[in-house]
Amino acid sequence: MTADTRTRRIAALQLGALALLSACVSAPLKLAKDDSPVVLARQRITAPDPSARGTYAVKTLYYGSGTDLRRIEYRDSVSLKTSTVDGSKLVGPPDPAQGKIRKKYWGFDFTKLPINGRVWYPDGAGPFPLVLIVHGNHNMKEFSDPGYRYLGEMLASRGFIVASVDENFLNGFMRAENDARGWMLLKHLQAWRRFNDSTGSPLQGKVDMRNIALMGHSRGGEAVAVAGAFNRLKYYPDDATVAFDFGFDIKSLVAIAPVDGQYRPTDKGTPVSNYNYLLIHGSHDGDVSTFSGLSQYERVKFTDGKPWFKSAVYVYRANHGQWNTAWGSLDGGPRSARSLDTRGLISTSDQRRFAEVYISAFLEATLRGQGAYLPIFHDHRVVGHWLPKTMYITRFEEYTFRAAADFEEDVDVTSGSVAGVTLSGDSLAVWKEAAVPFRSRGSNQGHNAVTLGWNNRLAGDDTTKRGMPASYSLSIGDSLRAAWSIDGASTLVFSLTPTEAKPGPRQAAKDTTKRADSSSKKSAPKPRTLRPKKAEADTAPVDLHIEAVDAEGRVASVELSSYGVVRRPLESYVYRRAGRDKLRFASVYEIVLQTYAIPLADFARAAPGFDPARLTRLRWRFDKTEAGTVLLDNIGVSRLSPAFLAPADGRGGVR
Repeated sequence: MTADTRTRRIAALQLGALALLSACVSAPLKLAKDDSPVVLARQRITAPDPSARGTYAVKTLYYGSGTDLRRIEYRDSVSLKTSTVDGSKLVGPPDPAQGKIRKKYWGFDFTKLPINGRVWYPDGAGPFPLVLIVHGNHNMKEFSDPGYRYLGEMLASRGFIVASVDENFLNGFMRAENDARGWMLLKHLQAWRRFNDSTGSPLQGKVDMRNIALMGHSRGGEAVAVAGAFNRLKYYPDDATVAFDFGFDIKSLVAIAPVDGQYRPTDKGTPVSNYNYLLIHGSHDGDVSTFSGLSQYERVKFTDGKPWFKSAVYVYRANHGQWNTAWGSLDGGPRSARSLDTRGLISTSDQRRFAEVYISAFLEATLRGQGAYLPIFHDHRVVGHWLPKTMYITRFEEYTFRAAADFEEDVDVTSGSVAGVTLSGDSLAVWKEAAVPFRSRGSNQGHNAVTLGWNNRLAGDDTTKRGMPASYSLSIGDSLRAAWSIDGASTLVFSLTPTEAKPGPRQAAKDTTKRADSSSKKSAPKPRTLRPKKAEADTAPVDLHIEAVDAEGRVASVELSSYGVVRRPLESYVYRRAGRDKLRFASVYEIVLQTYAIPLADFARAAPGFDPARLTRLRWRFDKTEAGTVLLDNIGVSRLSPAFLAPADGRGGVR
């Protein structure tokens, strides 16, 4: 090898090393502008802080087999002994080699799964509502069930019995086991029924088995939905030789950063109905990086006329692991320290404080009937002084909601979801119905929305010319209005989010009153064809008016921003390396629609004489922002209980 050749090769290696180093360079920290100083500036609920410690002293105990090889607390410290259960028809090792490894480590196989749990309970007579918490997937040798102590102790001090369920033996290199995780929760409830009924049990008579909540994190978050479905079935959907006999009085389900679709009974998403449902997810989740729980949220239905509700909260800068003290900030384990960007995360204490506020308020409202906390789930701004200073997006629906347009029924963009509803648009640049995408490539949220884009500026050299504001309308027929008893006690409910897209200026309408002079020898010039410009990102604030029209033609109008934050999607960069998020995901943000609820009485206050009982049309008028695009979904009316609405400030809505 000549000196020149050697020199060239060394130079090439150096250039390659520099290129690799450049590829691994951390991107500058990039976060969306924080509007929490304004959005969370007020407190409209006067009830006590639900995350504050209660008045009960907290006691602890363990229950389990008493023979556990790896868990000393479930071997030597159990106060209540339980029998093992055979889960082999629901779950098994992924391969024979893994089966041998797992049996050698745990000392049992899937025919003898233990019923183990750690309990925090109030020192009092009771009976107290029961809450089971189950962890998700993690290294099976790094036990996850101790990680919810902060919730267990706080809730027990407030009069709840809390058990953190051990399912570490289902962790590790496992797949398609979430049905077993959910089934195990119900087997735990069978044990709890015995604890409550057994003479001499330290928990005898202390458990209110008529008020039960299930809470799960990650794969455990899907497991609670599975448990909710299995609770009302007679047989296991995948093998009807397995009979179910559960039927517990489960009132509420909480899913923290859940996966979805790892279990699909009869190749369908798990159907869940007639439970209160709370969903929580962080924007900077480095494990479940898509807000996959939104698909389950859409599948939660209310069919029995009882007062159920569901709420979803997207927490900006929260991650996956900080909900559990055993998991921490590195969602991929220690090896992810170089790949995940943890610089922008909210603090561990802030993330857990959010969990304490929302979960405790949810349990107080749904298991204890503490209605003062209900507005939290409709509009997070009402508890600005309780929440950590970050940004939130909330979804909400309750049992009286009637969908006028959810965009699921057909391919006709002018038809609503029920007879008597018609849809129309005026001067829109974009109008289409399609599935709402997830940020992950090739996936969607399992429901449709309508996309509406507009630009009120008229094309041409004069940039000051504007056309009539674009709008989108929903008309309601007389028969439907009567059938749904729409009046001043009704509430308009819909979900909406702006996007970053900005259509180009619209063409001016042609003037058909002018005619060419037939005596002129010159032919009229051909009209100039304007090429549509590519949609551009826009950062200007978005707002619009919502108009209601009654049968007499009276128009009442309110500003959307009075009823919730109208915020563009929140960019979140999960990975530290520059450009990796754009390679890994289809988008650097998740589309999460914000739910708005506008009492029809507010329209009457805005325009004296307007009659909500004769409502004929609702209109989204895009008059406050020159150009933009929004997704709109789940338009309907509700007999929303006043308990869900915090006091207004005299201008309509909550500011």
